[in-house]
Amino acid sequence: MQKGLTESLAGRYEPIRMTHWSYGEMQAAFDFSLDEYIYFGGYPGSADLIREEGRWRHYVRNALIQPNIEKDILQMTRVDKPALLKALFELGCGAYSGQIIAYDKLRGQLVDAGNTTTLAHYLELLSMAGLLTGLSKFAVQAFRKRASSPKLNAHNTALISALAGYSFSEATGDRSYWGRLVESTVGAHLLNTASDDCEINYWRESPHEVDFVLTNGRKVLAIEVKSGQKFAAPKGLEVFAGKFKEARPLIVGDGGVPLAEFLSHPADEWLE
Repeated sequence: MQKGLTESLAGRYEPIRMTHWSYGEMQAAFDFSLDEYIYFGGYPGSADLIREEGRWRHYVRNALIQPNIEKDILQMTRVDKPALLKALFELGCGAYSGQIIAYDKLRGQLVDAGNTTTLAHYLELLSMAGLLTGLSKFAVQAFRKRASSPKLNAHNTALISALAGYSFSEATGDRSYWGRLVESTVGAHLLNTASDDCEINYWRESPHEVDFVLTNGRKVLAIEVKSGQKFAAPKGLEVFAGKFKEARPLIVGDGGVPLAEFLSHPADEWLE
């Protein structure tokens, strides 16, 4: 749709983004708890089905994911390997959302993966469709961003839950998995609410890492997501702040801004 936008509309036009529903919207409309939003995500059409998880999962896969890929992407853009695009989406959402993964490792887990340029292009198509984005590493030099391994993040955590195989009770009981869902929830919120002037990256210099880095002009915000039972000051934020003096650190979750409060404000507001 974006590819043919200038040809299909006469005269001037203004793109208006319609993103996934936020926590506040799902809470107001369907009385979602925070944990329910983290697991079931922001699809209003599936909200009435969350008490029947099998039916909910089937709806997300067949009524939301499948049409989005097959109609919104494959019918509007030339894709030489549609099976590869689908497999990349399923692998990225089901196994790797919230994680940094090298393109070579992705190629090793996909059949007929081709080269890294193909994977990067397909990841861009999935991002434009509001499904899965590969965040670049924060760096001053633009070429370092382009050469970095992507950090995958679903635009809606329902996409993760529908593919990963964890039930709601299993997900909340597995602290490691739940932590990944919480981080993906924060990433999805940033992707869905950031303005065009706000750039979202991650940062890592082994063994230190910052979950998300927001920039808008000279403003830099380093975000660390904490979902564990015990709070420990994140070392990555300290190292990052030492390297980039203009950066402001922000902890989301335990020991910092409550997750519900963070999800109640768009990304740009946290930069102010």
